[in-house]
Amino acid sequence: MIEPLRMANSLSGKSLFRWQLASLDGHSVVSASDMSLAVSGNVFADEAAFIACPRSAVLVCAGEGVERFSTSELRSFLRRIHRAAVPIYALGTATWLLAEAKLLDGAHCTIHWGKMAALYETFYGLAIDDALFVRDGSIVTCAGELAAFDLAMDLVRQHCDVELARSICQHLAADRWRDGASAQSLLPGLRFGSAGKKLSRILQLMERNIEEPLSLQEIAQQISLSRRQVERLFERHLSTTPRQHYLTLKLRRARQLVEMTEMSVTDIAMACGFESASYFSKSFKEHFDILPSVLRAR
Repeated sequence: MIEPLRMANSLSGKSLFRWQLASLDGHSVVSASDMSLAVSGNVFADEAAFIACPRSAVLVCAGEGVERFSTSELRSFLRRIHRAAVPIYALGTATWLLAEAKLLDGAHCTIHWGKMAALYETFYGLAIDDALFVRDGSIVTCAGELAAFDLAMDLVRQHCDVELARSICQHLAADRWRDGASAQSLLPGLRFGSAGKKLSRILQLMERNIEEPLSLQEIAQQISLSRRQVERLFERHLSTTPRQHYLTLKLRRARQLVEMTEMSVTDIAMACGFESASYFSKSFKEHFDILPSVLRAR
């Protein structure tokens, strides 16, 4: 997120962007890759001065185990800066923290795909998009990882100009940046060409209809293709069948819910479009070589 903003300053010769790193307790933060990141202080320390700054924004970055960091102090802080109309950017799994603070009721949002199913089942009424980043009023949610680069480039384009954004891409050996509406789940090689775009639309339809799966005929009608044309797309690009791919999507989402929520196996089976808990457990065991109940216990 920060490096493209630093490059914007460097290439323009101006201080276009400034940032300050802070943590919840003012101490260094250790990343999941075991690297320690120094910070300048406590995120709550200069709240009044920060809110008074005319072009300020808060970027909340979170990764694994985000639930541990949803404290009452943090939730109150997020609500206060939101009431003060300070833009909030949630990166990675930080969307979860905004949902806990009740800032996303009725809003469109996104989160890293690995946490998407758990977010959907835990917080009702959220309009969750499978996207790289989503803007809704003063709140921007981002899937994190490389999507943070795309968001940073969008900020440069929005507040500076397209030519500067292109220069940054050239300097960082990136051929382009992606639009925020691009799907996280889109497979490499499917972003270009008519066949790839049609298949990507099918995959998005499947992703959005897990609980009540669409039939192959319904999918074909919505994409304006025949059943056989849909089958050929899967055979050519994914070396599988639509039915098998749909089952894989359902099982992957089920695994997320087993590992990241307290939902019962029966509720997970229903949420992932399985006719019964027994069929779900059987399919899960065949695919992952472990029963969902055993995985939950571990």
